Amino acid sequence: MREGIKNMKNSKEVKFTKTPTGIAGLDEITHGGFPQGRPILICGSAGCGKTLFGIQFLVKGVMEANEPGVLLTFEETSADLSKNVASLGFDLEKLKAEKKLKVDFVRVERSEIEETGEYDLEGLFIRLNHSIDSIGAKRVVLDTIEALFAGIDNEALLRAEIRRLFQWLRDKGVTTVITGERGTGKLTRHGLEEYISDCVILLDFRVIDQIATRRLRIVKYRGSTHGTNEYPFLIDEQGISVIPVTSLQLTYRSPTKVISTGLPELDKLFTKKGIYRGNSVLVTGSAGTAKTIFASYFAVASCLRNEKALYFSFEESPAQLVRNLKSIGMDIQPYIDKGLLIVHASRPTLQGLEMHLLLLHKLISRHKPKTIVVDPISSLVSVATSSEVRGMLVRLLDHLKMNEVNAYFTSLTHAGGIDPKDETVNAVSSLADTWISLQNSDINGERTRRFDIIKTRGMGHSNKQHSFQITSKGIKIN
Repeated sequence: MREGIKNMKNSKEVKFTKTPTGIAGLDEITHGGFPQGRPILICGSAGCGKTLFGIQFLVKGVMEANEPGVLLTFEETSADLSKNVASLGFDLEKLKAEKKLKVDFVRVERSEIEETGEYDLEGLFIRLNHSIDSIGAKRVVLDTIEALFAGIDNEALLRAEIRRLFQWLRDKGVTTVITGERGTGKLTRHGLEEYISDCVILLDFRVIDQIATRRLRIVKYRGSTHGTNEYPFLIDEQGISVIPVTSLQLTYRSPTKVISTGLPELDKLFTKKGIYRGNSVLVTGSAGTAKTIFASYFAVASCLRNEKALYFSFEESPAQLVRNLKSIGMDIQPYIDKGLLIVHASRPTLQGLEMHLLLLHKLISRHKPKTIVVDPISSLVSVATSSEVRGMLVRLLDHLKMNEVNAYFTSLTHAGGIDPKDETVNAVSSLADTWISLQNSDINGERTRRFDIIKTRGMGHSNKQHSFQITSKGIKIN
């Protein structure tokens, strides 16, 4: 009895060994990476990024984990592959010269196989075994499996050879990424690889309302828990990156330190003379109520604390923002030159909603700002519904709060105040820690600007309506 309990305890101590993928964000989704020493199937349609996925797995393995790799390609030559990925900063020729990467192009001609009538993998095993042993490879990529078995029509033989290949790779102890083309009604053309692979990842490239999005889903992962949702992934000048976009649990800390909004007169309207660090601030108002100016003060306040700020603009270019703010005596160019203020501008319709979230995550990871401004979030309604925008912002706010990043969102409302048609405000107002409403009104033919602090969590604030002016020296609160 005691011996049985002891064995149970020992079994719990056995850890599932994993290999880092080298794909930003994917290790988090897979809870540590790919299964070490086992075959992983990456399948998808043409143009979804399968080959790049495999190459990045190899290159990052060399650069970040010091694990040499072998790429066995059946469709593109070594020279072509080197040219194709050079723009991503992947120098395959250098890695080959350093004997950390071996690229082997194998030409498989269906006509030659049909003439001889024989086909088996013995020659491939010998060739692959030599490549692995010559550099001590820990990682292998086979691209693509359809090309390798193009000459086999006998289904029984095909199944036997695929099983033999996968078992040979397991016995060799290398972590292998195998790419495969999407089949009709099946994950792959043959429909067998997905069953004998230990991990299967499906890549998808779809176009909805003329907006293209790449998505990834882990179909199965033997012996390990993993994320089960679809995750958008991005291919840019740094390769592939996947950002987990599911909401996090409400376990983040709540800092007690108070920071300035950038406007001393506004700070005085809060009982602690500012707002809490890591808070989310929502500023709403109709067109021309100075939402962007308030947001710019918030960003500059971060720079004055010598903390980076990321300004994500959906309506103005960086140059236009700099020019317009100079008219009120605010020069943000020095902060941009010092790298304290990063302004990223793009139209909402440039890409899908979750791709915007993915880009935000990527910029936050790259620049590590302490403050982020999104101006305005209402523009996102043009590419998604209010519920989808809310879902995106929930995930973004969770990420920012976990990292104690100050968040500042502006949103356009209809003239005359909030009404049921202001979908974004209705979707986001409950999420924000602090909500400031800006209004314009005409009194005796003169425009008067006012604002209210509608709420701020964990702190008292002024309940009065306050007027303000926009002058050549900035905002003046009366």
